[in-house]
Amino acid sequence: MAKERILPKPDRYAVCSPEGIPIKKFYEGVFEEVYIFFHPFIKPKTIKYELFEPDTYTSRDDIIKHCEMLTWNQFLEISGIDNYQQLDIGLRTSISGLNQTYKNEKLAKVILDVCEQEEIIAPTEGCFPETLITGILENIKKQGHDWIWYGDEFGTERKLEYVDDLVTNCDTFPIHPINLFTHDHSILLTTHWDSHFSMLCSDKNTINEIVKSCNLEGFYCEESTMIYWSIR
Repeated sequence: MAKERILPKPDRYAVCSPEGIPIKKFYEGVFEEVYIFFHPFIKPKTIKYELFEPDTYTSRDDIIKHCEMLTWNQFLEISGIDNYQQLDIGLRTSISGLNQTYKNEKLAKVILDVCEQEEIIAPTEGCFPETLITGILENIKKQGHDWIWYGDEFGTERKLEYVDDLVTNCDTFPIHPINLFTHDHSILLTTHWDSHFSMLCSDKNTINEIVKSCNLEGFYCEESTMIYWSIR
C-alpha cells in the first residue's frame, strides 16, 4: 500500500490567508499589517460593453486604455446599496459564493440590474484587477524590488519574474489564482479565489505609500477580520 503523501504547510509569506482564522492571526510574525483593497468596477468608455462576455472578454491593455474605474463607493451612490458589507455580500451571492444563511439575492439583483442599465462591469473574483495591478507593481519596484516571485494558490509552485516584464508584457502575467511576493518576503500581494478584493501585506509604512500612490480603496484588517468579513 502506498504511503499517504501529505503536503507541508505553505510559507505564510507566499499564500493567501485561509478562511477559518483571522487574517492578521495567520500572518502574525510575518507581516505587520494587512490592507484589504477592493477590486473596482469597470466602465467602458471607448470600447463596446458587449465585449465583456466570457468568449470575447477583452485584454488587460484594452481595459486600461478604453475603460475607467468605478470605486465601490461610487457604485454605492449609483445603486443605493447602503455599505461595503452589503455590496460584498451581493457580489458574493452573484457568484454563488455564500450559503443559504448569508446570501442575499435581492442585493445580487440590484447589482446585476445597475450594471446592465449603466453598462458597468462588476469586479472579477479571485484575480488581481487589471486597472490596478500595473500601478501596484510599479510601486513595489519603487520600494527597491526589481524581481518578484509569483506562486500558485497553494504555495506548491513559484517562478521568479522581472517586475518590468510583468508590467509591460501582458502575455507574461500569469493566470489566477496566484500570489506575488518579494524575494526578501517583505511584501505579499494575494487574492482569495472567491472574493472581489485582494490583500496587500507588509509593514505599515510600505502599505501606506502604495495605497496612497495607487489610490487603493479598502481598509486595514483588525485583529478579528476574516476573509468573509462582510458577514461577521
